[in-house]
Amino acid sequence: MNKSKGMTLLEVIVALAVFSIAAVSVTKSLSEQMANMPVLEERTLGQWVASNQMVEARLPETFPEIGSKDGQVELAGEDWYWRREVIKTTDDNFRMIRISVSKDERFKRIVAQVSSYVHNRG
Repeated sequence: MNKSKGMTLLEVIVALAVFSIAAVSVTKSLSEQMANMPVLEERTLGQWVASNQMVEARLPETFPEIGSKDGQVELAGEDWYWRREVIKTTDDNFRMIRISVSKDERFKRIVAQVSSYVHNRG
């Protein structure tokens, strides 16, 4: 008896079906990730702008005045609009600083936002 060792046609078809299902899943996942890239880039850059503005807000040694201030900065060839709000807390020795970042000066959609507290050193 001559027994050949190899794969049957049915085994080959099943293997191809499994491979094609896996390939379709990987392709779909990659296309979804590529579609989200602009959103992730915008959020990352917005977070950088917010973090930079928070550093600038915390640098002065004076206790910040309550109120709001708007500004504009350029990062990665794009204009970013930021709003710094200094908010009174229940403890008079602390103030909250909140930085909001948007792509438009009307702040219709906030891309990033960070908050921090400062203590009165004086």
